[in-house]
Parts: sequence; structure tokens; C-alpha cells
Amino acid sequence: MSERTLAGWLDYIERQHPSTIALGLERVADALRALGIELGCPIFTVGGTNGKGSTCAMLASILGCAGYRVGLYTSPHLLRYNERVHLCGREAGDAALCEAFEAVDRARGNIALTYFEYGTLAAAWLFARERLDAVVLEVGLGGRLDAVNVFDADCAVLTSIAIDHVDYLGDTREAIGREKAGIFRAARPAVVAEPDPPASVLEAARRIGAHLLLIGRDFGYAPQGTQWSYWGPAGKRHGLAHPALRGSLQLRNAAASLAALDALRERLPVAMQDVRRGLAEVSLPARFQVLPGRPQIVLDVAHNAEAAAILAENLAAGGYARETIAVFGMLRDKDIAGVVRAVAPRITRWHVAALAGARGTGAEELARIVREAGGAGPLFQHENTTAALQAAQGEAGENDKIIVFGSFLTVAAAMAHLGPRADG
Repeated sequence: MSERTLAGWLDYIERQHPSTIALGLERVADALRALGIELGCPIFTVGGTNGKGSTCAMLASILGCAGYRVGLYTSPHLLRYNERVHLCGREAGDAALCEAFEAVDRARGNIALTYFEYGTLAAAWLFARERLDAVVLEVGLGGRLDAVNVFDADCAVLTSIAIDHVDYLGDTREAIGREKAGIFRAARPAVVAEPDPPASVLEAARRIGAHLLLIGRDFGYAPQGTQWSYWGPAGKRHGLAHPALRGSLQLRNAAASLAALDALRERLPVAMQDVRRGLAEVSLPARFQVLPGRPQIVLDVAHNAEAAAILAENLAAGGYARETIAVFGMLRDKDIAGVVRAVAPRITRWHVAALAGARGTGAEELARIVREAGGAGPLFQHENTTAALQAAQGEAGENDKIIVFGSFLTVAAAMAHLGPRADG
């Protein structure tokens, strides 16, 4: 039976609900009750438009270095589904995931679950079985109606709020903020690292009585040359090394992580050396990931205007390059023009790649949008990411940069083509 392999299970669960995305907690809550599991440990739930994956990785890394047994659930994955579920610092194996999917499928009865809902419940089943000390959950989409929100966060973290997923969350920061604040819980800490939170976020915290921790008011950070300092509910930490994750936003994500740990310090105390080691050892592919070798290749999953603006900042701070060559592919339901406008001043040549599937943007359409949004310099169209990257590599000199961005799908295809170099 094909479902007994991980590939078989993934194919099976993808076909069990007519919609790829179907927001709402009723189905997943019913299935969770049928599973009969309890996580039984502190839960960190992390939402936000950008930065949530990095924040989750930092939280899990610091807690792991402090000796805690940690479960980490993130999405989407790049190359392997196993990347989504980590147990005590290691990816869940195929056999464990298959066992978890089977348990969920058996318990759900006639409840139709989406791919993401299956995955969320399977991860929770594995976490419950492992008797963990802490669990870190990354919200998939929005917050209020996301499957992850079926679990009550002991500490909620909101990293940033920008325009994305407008078909599901609304087309204003107020509407999006209201959805993302749905992960807050009464009388529990809600860490907000967005410097300019919409009024809807503050109102949501006030209405339910969450313990709101705002960046700049209740916690914060300051760069100090090659180091940085943090201040928060538990005091100050000076002389911190920068996180191993590159990029201008990572200090803000690190500060959010430390504020969340401060908020639960009585249940999960961590020492200064745990913080230092956790930030030094944290890893997360494709977040301004600079690969070894020449020409320099940078992988970044930036797929909305805010993330693209951060990518542009990071490129500006990254030193001189004779040419900065884009390998670019995006989904058609994203703000392609907004992404191009944000990063175009840093790009000198474009290789645009078609993405397959109903949501994929064709190369011709993508090229048109790039031009209309201000993308200058030579532009070439390709049938897929691999072809675009090969062409970019063929023309790049030793002192040039190749930037692969626009979608998880674009970066994943590049990583598959690059092989071991992408693990650097």
C-alpha cells in the first residue's frame, strides 16, 4: 500500500480535502479531540508576515542548548517534508511521520482535513509521545483560524505585520493584524516585535487581557559594532554575538525570542551561556543564506514587499559586486510588482523563471511585470528555475553576486540543482 511510505502518505493527505487552504478550527479541533493527546508542556506560538521561521529557530536553538527537549514545527519545507518537524534538534524520520499520519487518519473518521491540518496534528502526536519540555509552533497562515491555533500558546510571538495573503487575511495592516493577533491568550504573554503594530493588534490584546510586551517599550535591542545588547522583562544582556542567521532583521527576531524566554523564565529558565551558544549555533536555510565559493550565491525566500525590502537592505550592506544577478520566480497570487520595486535598485541583470502549477507565474508574464515595476538591465526568460540559475552561473564573473529569491519553490529548485554547495 503506497500510503505506508512517506511519499505515499503525502500524496494521500493532499487529496483528502477539496481545498488546499481551508481556514477554520472546527475540523482540526474535532480531530484533535479524537486523537486524545495533550502536549503537556509550555507552548510558544509564533506568527507574523516575516521573521517567524527565524524566531522559531532561535527559540528552539536556545532552549536546546539549555538542555530542554524541544519540539519544533515549521512550514513550508524546502527539500524534504521532514524539515517541518524537529524533535530535540533532529528532523523527524520517515517512519515516525508515517506512524503519526496513520494515527491522525485513524482518529479523524469522516472529518476532511487539509494537508496542513494533517501535518499539524501529526507533529502534535509525535510531540505528545516524546514527553517534551517545550514546543515551538510556527503559524502557517494568519493566526486566528490557522490549525496551529488549536493549541493554546503559553507565550505568543508576533514578529511583523505586512501585506501578504490578501485573499485570506484582508488587504490592510489593520485587518491582517487582527487575524494574526488571534494567537494571543488571556492572561498570557504576547510578545509583539512589530515596531508599528496596527491598532487592531493592541485592541485584541486589551480585549482578551493578554500580557502585552511591545518592542521599544517592554523589550528592545541595540547594535554595538560586532556585538549587540538586549533589554527586557528579566533585565539586560550585554556583549551578545550576532545570531548565526544573516540579515538586518535578525537582531529584532533575536530580541523577540529573548523576550519570549524572559516571559516564561520561571518555567523554562535559560542561562547566559545558553543564549550565546543558541544564537551562535542556530541555522535556517534560505534566509539570506550566503553560499561558499565564487561567484557568490545568495538564497532568500523573500516573497512579499516587506521581505524584499529587507533583502535589498542586506544586499546594500553586503559589499561591492560588479553585477548583481537575479534568479527570480514568484507565484501569481503574490504582490510581484511590490517585490520587484523593493529590490530592483540592487539588481543589474534578471533571469526570470516560470513556476509550474496553477499558482505559478509564466516567464513572459513575470518579465512584463519586472519591466513595468522598474526592473532595469538585461532580462532573460527561462522555463524553470534550474535553467535560469544555470544561465546566471554561466555569465557571472568571480566578483558578481547571484541572488535567488521570490518563492520557497524557486529557492528549493535552486538548492536541488546546487546540491552539497547549498548545505554550506
